[in-house]
Amino acid sequence: MKKTMIKADYRKNLHETALKAPQSSGVYLWKNEEQTVIYVGKAKNLKNRLSSYFSGNKDIKTRLLISHASSIEYITTTNEYEALILENNLIKQYKPRYNIDLKDGKSYPVLRITNEDFPKVFRTRRILQDGSTYFGPYPDVNALDTFIETLFKLYPLRHCRTFRKRDNPCLYYHMGQCKAPCSGKFTKEEYNKNIEEIINILSSKNDESIKKLTQEMKKAAAELNFEKAGRLRDGIKALMVLQNQNIVQAFDTDDMDYINYASEGELVTFTVLKVRHGKLLGRENYRVETLSDENDYLAEFMACFYEEKEQVPPAICIPPTENFEIISKWLCETFKEVTCKLFTGSSPKDIASLNMCHQNAREDIIRRMRDRGDTPAMKELKDLLDLDVLPVRIEGFDIAHIGGKFPVASLVSFYNGNPDKKNYRYFRLKTTDGIIDDFASMREAVSRRYTRLVNEQEDLPDLIMIDGGIGQVNAAEGILQALKLDIPVVGLAEKFEDIYLPGNSTPIRLPRRSDALRLLQRVRDETHRFATSRNQNLRTKENTDSIFLEIPGIGNKRAMELQKKFLTLENLCEQEESAIAQCLHVNAMKGAEILLSARTLLEKRNEKKSFQKKSLGVSGTTKEKAMESQYISDLVSLALGESQDDNNMEEEKEGQ
Repeated sequence: MKKTMIKADYRKNLHETALKAPQSSGVYLWKNEEQTVIYVGKAKNLKNRLSSYFSGNKDIKTRLLISHASSIEYITTTNEYEALILENNLIKQYKPRYNIDLKDGKSYPVLRITNEDFPKVFRTRRILQDGSTYFGPYPDVNALDTFIETLFKLYPLRHCRTFRKRDNPCLYYHMGQCKAPCSGKFTKEEYNKNIEEIINILSSKNDESIKKLTQEMKKAAAELNFEKAGRLRDGIKALMVLQNQNIVQAFDTDDMDYINYASEGELVTFTVLKVRHGKLLGRENYRVETLSDENDYLAEFMACFYEEKEQVPPAICIPPTENFEIISKWLCETFKEVTCKLFTGSSPKDIASLNMCHQNAREDIIRRMRDRGDTPAMKELKDLLDLDVLPVRIEGFDIAHIGGKFPVASLVSFYNGNPDKKNYRYFRLKTTDGIIDDFASMREAVSRRYTRLVNEQEDLPDLIMIDGGIGQVNAAEGILQALKLDIPVVGLAEKFEDIYLPGNSTPIRLPRRSDALRLLQRVRDETHRFATSRNQNLRTKENTDSIFLEIPGIGNKRAMELQKKFLTLENLCEQEESAIAQCLHVNAMKGAEILLSARTLLEKRNEKKSFQKKSLGVSGTTKEKAMESQYISDLVSLALGESQDDNNMEEEKEGQ
């Protein structure tokens, strides 16, 4: 019974790890209770792949894997190719029990250019340290073969396995596929110009190679040489695949460490990628807590990490830092017997490796904050704002619109200092559609949100954060008072990161490294992201949907005809029934029916605009204040009425 409960706990933890994994490519490792790796897999999307292990009916092998596992670890990569190669390396290193299909000992193929007077170009799986030039590895073998075939069609490369002098050239010469350097018909200089061009194509990080091959393809097509054009087309596709470079395997023999970090407040995670014999064998995360200046992070970590000379590799790559010279001097003086090259890395491979380190470190920081909660920041906020309780639940609001069009309000929820996305909402604003009034927009969003929570007797947040200054804060506070709710409100103005409280135009300015400010910034940034994305979606929909589709009885085809003929709804409403009937090829009665529906739609739109204008002008005089008070009362009444009808309540979850 006890053993069954332990396995159930393991499964629950495994499932939680899967749900919290990032949506990026990478490699994952299943481990048993002894922390032995029992399975290595790769994924284009780690979260989706790991979550799939716990959904639906699985085969017996998958059920067996889950039953023997106690934990999952993962390493993020830049792309799926890197994940493929890293998976291959880790399988060879750990020899996991359940990786049956990949235990053949093969490695991914590479393209080799031999170190000879007349180099040969071919595919191989063996890496020899004989001065040859290698490119790859390439998981897509078909793409590599197609590309090599294209090279032989474009360049007169030799086909023979071993180069030796001949009196008479071979059949490839007579077929026009080789210029017979073995018979002295092609000079070494001319041959190696072709090799240099091939190396430039494979090394190129831009579109020059693609453009050149495309020009050759077009030229062949213009000459009606469609067979050659087809080969070039396939070669271009293959080259585009091959140029998706990877960073997880190189061909030098030197060992190397890549080190980078990520931080959040006092939490810092360092990630070390260990390259041994040209292969990335894995990554190690090291968690620390420090109040040191960020410029000192790397120096302090490396002083602790490298304790023995045997630990120091021939090369270490780190991100740029002010203490580079200090770290370099420390390495030289501490480990005099070891020759170690410290560098920041400028090649694409080194930059990509450092980025991979940072990405993995950042994921670990997210896991750490999720596990512990952002308690220091919440405590500081409680003291700063003199709150009665710890702000465990914080809700943030932001408004987004383009010149008053498509106004939306975003609502994000943070629980225990971390995003709680299942409680995200957005509101399609009604009272400010077509006008610019952020204060009125904030009133509508706040009234609709908390009227609903009150009516449904749901839990209220411990703190409300508004993305904006004193005006938006006071607008939200007015609605809360009308609803007789005592919820603390705070605003964060982006320009100087000033904090505003209701009724107080003098802001609070916190130190940049304040935990409380950091938490408010995270809430603010998330509200802004969510509001902007929703507004963009509405703009996209508006650009593709016609206003004529809102007329009853009008479908896509008829809407296109009306759009083409009358352009706007106003122009349509000014027409006679006969004009509409003629445009749509319908009888006069149907034309009159469409015209009546169009005029009704236009009337409703004009009434809505008229109502919206009444929400402007709410400051200064007693009359204006009375108007504002009446407006808030009307808005709350409107929200109360809407909250009874979920179909009218435009409040939706993220992702719907």
